[in-house]
Amino acid sequence: MQALSILPLKSGLLVGSRLEFELDCSCFVVSPKTTRKRLCFLEQACFGSSSSISSFIFVSSNRKVLFLCEPKRSLLGSSFGVGWATEQRELELGEEEVSTEDLSSANGGEKNNLRVDVRELAFSLRAAKTADDVDAVLKDKGELPLQVFCAMIKGFGKDKRLKPAVAVVDWLKRKKSESGGVIGPNLFIYNSLLGAMRGFGEAEKILKDMEEEGIVPNIVTYNTLMVIYMEEGEFLKALGILDLTKEKGFEPNPITYSTALLVYRRMEDGMGALEFFVELREKYAKREIGNDVGYDWEFEFVKLENFIGRICYQVMRRWLVKDDNWTTRVLKLLNAMDSAGVRPSREEHERLIWACTREEHYIVGKELYKRIRERFSEISLSVCNHLIWLMGKAKKWWAALEIYEDLLDEGPEPNNLSYELVVSHFNILLSAASKRGIWRWGVRLLNKMEDKGLKPQRRHWNAVLVACSKASETTAAIQIFKAMVDNGEKPTVISYGALLSALEKGKLYDEAFRVWNHMIKVGIEPNLYAYTTMASVLTGQQKFNLLDTLLKEMASKGIEPSVVTFNAVISGCARNGLSGVAYEWFHRMKSENVEPNEITYEMLIEALANDAKPRLAYELHVKAQNEGLKLSSKPYDAVVKSAETYGATIDLNLLGPRPDKKNRP
Repeated sequence: MQALSILPLKSGLLVGSRLEFELDCSCFVVSPKTTRKRLCFLEQACFGSSSSISSFIFVSSNRKVLFLCEPKRSLLGSSFGVGWATEQRELELGEEEVSTEDLSSANGGEKNNLRVDVRELAFSLRAAKTADDVDAVLKDKGELPLQVFCAMIKGFGKDKRLKPAVAVVDWLKRKKSESGGVIGPNLFIYNSLLGAMRGFGEAEKILKDMEEEGIVPNIVTYNTLMVIYMEEGEFLKALGILDLTKEKGFEPNPITYSTALLVYRRMEDGMGALEFFVELREKYAKREIGNDVGYDWEFEFVKLENFIGRICYQVMRRWLVKDDNWTTRVLKLLNAMDSAGVRPSREEHERLIWACTREEHYIVGKELYKRIRERFSEISLSVCNHLIWLMGKAKKWWAALEIYEDLLDEGPEPNNLSYELVVSHFNILLSAASKRGIWRWGVRLLNKMEDKGLKPQRRHWNAVLVACSKASETTAAIQIFKAMVDNGEKPTVISYGALLSALEKGKLYDEAFRVWNHMIKVGIEPNLYAYTTMASVLTGQQKFNLLDTLLKEMASKGIEPSVVTFNAVISGCARNGLSGVAYEWFHRMKSENVEPNEITYEMLIEALANDAKPRLAYELHVKAQNEGLKLSSKPYDAVVKSAETYGATIDLNLLGPRPDKKNRP
């Protein structure tokens, strides 16, 4: 059901459908009980293909002519539309008395209501460029109410047909001189022209024309002028109209203040708009403004309060979508709104959270979330999920987990997306723990997941197992592996590989063998990492015959030993003082076309140098340099020290300068 708009008239109330009129809507006059008035016939006319202007002209037998024109999209949006219509009331359009004698039919001079088809009239003038063109159309129309011209000028302006609008005013000026001032452009005509010429830089010219015609601007003129300057980007000039109106003896009305706030909105100056409103509120409290009896200031001020909240929200949203980081400004404006007692609604809080999409926005999102939880009884689940995602993007995973905990404790109940988002954050955290070997952190994360009803999956257990392996935490790795099995997760080759590595580092070779055999028994095919770990285990046990068998098994399954595999064997030999065996495996890897790297040479050189073989260690060092490998200072020092200890002769010039630790790749 459409809302009704009610405008007071001297003869009663004008009641019509909502300001954004559709075609063929109705309107009627409600008169006071003490006065009997006949209802007037009403016609709506629309200009332009988009029906952008709705105009009503009706002539009643009680010798009153009323005109109302309303744009479908008001100058300042829907919140300003009511004010715009109220401004039209100030024009006192009904005050122009038009004699129905001139509008009566030829039927015995009887007075009848006359329909004025403004749309058809404007259509016939759409191509007019001069006053002569207008005169050619209107010369046989008789005297028309000035409201008709106002409607046409506004319609021309809305359709960007400026030439016919100017031509109509020029024609009225001509009529003024011909009729001795009886017919001519008045204040309302010029206000209509001023509004029609918005965005074309003609405001100053129109004001000068008004001055030449002896027409004094009113508050509507200045309000329109403020809008014009705002749309032209002359924001300071638009705000200066406030002082100008007072200088001219006019009291700014609610429309003036609404327009000023909108100027701040266009400037994206939320703090300026808020300070302006606070100052305005103080003046209203002291009764320095709001004394105009033509307005219900108490009601109007409520609208202004709502308007400033909306403006601050829009400005903050604009700040958040900018490329620059304006989070500090958003937080300052939020605090300033608190101090001023202006609080956005929950919906506005949530829409601001949706605008937080970059990493640096997490602090704004967190603050807005806190405010919603403290001030409102509900919060949207989709907003919470967005915040969990945002916190993860900003690497604030614990903050994301806190939001998930709030969902569990306070509601709304998390959905599958909430679960997946939090689990994805745990994946990242556990992966980081795995890469850095932070096994305690990994265990803590697993416990946290279980506490919050999130069942750890296989990849989560594996991540913690790998972390334990890297940290050489054998006991913790065994416990995690058992807990994984107890929780119904089937270990994978990664699980077994991590456990084997932890056991190898703890020199629990027999336990490693049992784990290996169990892995084979349950049908898990070893990968290169598992084979490499077992090669290290066999080297540690000095079971080189089984090591040969293991390498043959790898070859039969199409798994080629890598440089890491041979390094594991050479490293194991070096730790056990078997430099000769390590040297043999060095030649074996060369024969199998596996190129040694820096780690290979460094381990072997140190093993030979410590095993009283300085000359062989020296030759390997020179060989590595000739191959373009950059060794650290540790093998260099081992060669020099071994040569000095065992009296070996080496050429330090060939070794070159001692490598800098900082330059090690």
